[in-house]
Amino acid sequence: MAKLERQIHGDFDTVLGQIHQAVIDSGVSADFEDGSEWSSNGVRCAVRVYERYSAIGGNRVSMNVTLVGEGDHLFLSAITSGGSQAMFFKINTWGEDAFLDCLRDLNL
Repeated sequence: MAKLERQIHGDFDTVLGQIHQAVIDSGVSADFEDGSEWSSNGVRCAVRVYERYSAIGGNRVSMNVTLVGEGDHLFLSAITSGGSQAMFFKINTWGEDAFLDCLRDLNL
């Protein structure tokens, strides 16, 4: 598992679009699996689940992206999983870290 969290400022829909495009552009095997959105009293929350094949790890890796915002105050949480090949403990998590790089490289 690898995790990236940051507080950012910007337009919720614009940032969500930038995140989506960065993940989809991160590799030919990157797919949008599903998503959900919720809002109440000016607070918005979007959850997105992506998956891609990791050539580095030789397996598939998923990433859950959550964006929460009130006005232009946003919080991003992205967590990857599924990159390990071991049965009882985690080894070979390079693909999880590599998947997060597409968001680390965004200028948000």
